[in-house]
Amino acid sequence: MAEIHTPFGRCYEDFHVGDVIKHWPGRTITAADDAIFSLLSLNQHPLHIDAHYAASTQFGKNLVNGTLVFAIGVGMTVNDISGAAIAMLEYENVKHLKPTFHDDTIYARTNILDKWESKSKQDRGIVYVETLISNQREEDVMSYRRKLLVPKREFAARPYTHGHP
Repeated sequence: MAEIHTPFGRCYEDFHVGDVIKHWPGRTITAADDAIFSLLSLNQHPLHIDAHYAASTQFGKNLVNGTLVFAIGVGMTVNDISGAAIAMLEYENVKHLKPTFHDDTIYARTNILDKWESKSKQDRGIVYVETLISNQREEDVMSYRRKLLVPKREFAARPYTHGHP
């Protein structure tokens, strides 16, 4: 792989259609994570924050707030996908494939679907990706697609060296 000249993330040239990028590490979602996120986002559905209620549902236990799974899944990809991005252009086709429960560990992998150069500016391109989130049982629990605007290497920000080579 070519040297990446951004302080964080990949340049346009570093994305290759057909590649699959596995993001590491995984993230275990606790009941506390889910309660805090649900309360911060004003989603106080009892399925997320009331174990007694959740026990009476078809799931038999608490489900993790789906937007928390999405938020963590996006965050897991930043190092590899969007760290150098100029902008997120679009999220699409967010699909909840299976439930995520408290204490599940999620993992992410991203497929590079397509890319093309910007028609209006020569210093950037658009990358189209699909990310799949799976649990510790290797079951896909969520998928989503997005388009990112990323710089070409020649125009990317240079890393901060602070005395390092």
